[in-house]
Amino acid sequence: MGRGLDALIPNLESSGAPAGPSATIPVGAITPNPRQPRSHIDPDELNVLADSIRIHGIIQPIVVKPAGAPERYVLIAGERRWRAAQLAGLSQVPVVVMDVSLQAQLELALVENVIRSDLSPLEEAVAYRQLIDEFGLTQAEVADRVGRSRVSVTNTLRLLLLPDRIKDALDQGEITEGHARALLALPSAVEQIAMLETVVRKGLSVRDTEAAVRAWGERQSGPAEAPRPIALRSEFAESEQRLRRALATNVAINRSGRGAGSIRIDFSSDDQLAEILDRIAGESLY
Repeated sequence: MGRGLDALIPNLESSGAPAGPSATIPVGAITPNPRQPRSHIDPDELNVLADSIRIHGIIQPIVVKPAGAPERYVLIAGERRWRAAQLAGLSQVPVVVMDVSLQAQLELALVENVIRSDLSPLEEAVAYRQLIDEFGLTQAEVADRVGRSRVSVTNTLRLLLLPDRIKDALDQGEITEGHARALLALPSAVEQIAMLETVVRKGLSVRDTEAAVRAWGERQSGPAEAPRPIALRSEFAESEQRLRRALATNVAINRSGRGAGSIRIDFSSDDQLAEILDRIAGESLY
């Protein structure tokens, strides 16, 4: 990541999120964040944090916003610390009060969770999608807000295209995000799920899964095409070169007769595929 929460908060302040002074408020005066990206908090980790808080207290203040009622606040960032403080029996907690918009409320919660690696890949993808759909951010703007690369955000969003069976397997730890990304290269949900069952049954690594998906593609492509006549190669040379420059990869144009034909675009990784899709179709497909 390279940047912490403190480095990213100024981005939010510049769009209407001024930070108030630090304070100490009753733990019961805080209500949960309805826009919390994380849907699950490990109880064992929470108990460990509560034990630490009993000994050392809360080192980093919880971030809250006014709730619209006197002496009431909505939690923005620090839900684990807030819940652990309750387990530890604290009556007061240190907070930083920020008067933020709904967009900034989601951004702050997302930034903290991303920095601490507290979100599952799908939770992160859902939060990115929410920022895009509800608040009109582009993928590049989301990447800037959370300190991710543009390609990383795109690849995370692509996980939402997976069928529910694979999403469940990812959430339950049957497969990793790397496995899930490899399965996305298969053209249909039926084939993706079939490959998932093979991956789980055989305990395939991510690299083995990528190899299996490539082998599937080679089987589907059939025998290699015959070399094109020299005349046709020269006919399409300029067009192929233009496409290569535009897409930054190898491109081949094939004609099958009567004006019909096909264009083959090569890619070597998920990241390169995401970049090609962006150049051709833009962000709206994600």
